[in-house]
Amino acid sequence: MRNLQLAFPSKRVRERRKILRGEFTSLGRQLAEICMFPRYTKEDVSRIVVYDGFDNYERAHSRGKGVLYLTAHLGGWELSAFVHSLQGHPLHVVMRGMDNPYLDRLIQSYRTMHGNSMVDKDNFVRGLLAAMKAGDTVGILMDTNMTPPQGVFVDFFGIPACTASGLARIALRTDAAVLPGFTLWDPSLRKYRLRFDPALTLIRTGNDEKDVISNTAMFTKVIEDYVRRYPDQWLWVHRRWKTRPEGEPSLY
Repeated sequence: MRNLQLAFPSKRVRERRKILRGEFTSLGRQLAEICMFPRYTKEDVSRIVVYDGFDNYERAHSRGKGVLYLTAHLGGWELSAFVHSLQGHPLHVVMRGMDNPYLDRLIQSYRTMHGNSMVDKDNFVRGLLAAMKAGDTVGILMDTNMTPPQGVFVDFFGIPACTASGLARIALRTDAAVLPGFTLWDPSLRKYRLRFDPALTLIRTGNDEKDVISNTAMFTKVIEDYVRRYPDQWLWVHRRWKTRPEGEPSLY
């Protein structure tokens, strides 16, 4: 509720509560689908997830310089890499391991059952550079709180948020395609849409650090726009604005 107050100060409390209830519905729906992962096949998974904008992925991948799949904890994010790999497009996913070793082992087995591989969040630069050199696809959830120096401050809902800068650094260094993609629940279809937008055009001014911040801000704005469109599908329970610029008080 505090996050919703920060993001939507003009909304009434009852409106924020409705969004929050929707988020837990979204989480429950995704959990049910994760339990079904071992049963899905390429032939029947389209009953659950359909592609939207797949041609954007094909164009980005055909460049041969790798694809950085920009996504967030929105909708059915666990379905994104699972379905994409099941359809014959395995990818690397930057993830932090779960604290519970038994749950971590189970989830990792589900995430990798169709050819995906995991990249450790704490040591991902080498893995990403190798993947881009090979022309592979790497999925990055870029909407969690970070701490310097891994994160830089850019606006998210008008509030400075410490945000991972690694995606921008890798993209600028390798010229890989940065492709926004989100798996969103469509209530009219009663299915998820795995939506790929056109690859983003990177900002290049010649000032490396400035370009890292500018591109990180652009990537974050893409995520914010989607969260605004589907607020009841984003992970509001995460303390996104926990890290503050030096001298600023906590928002929580």
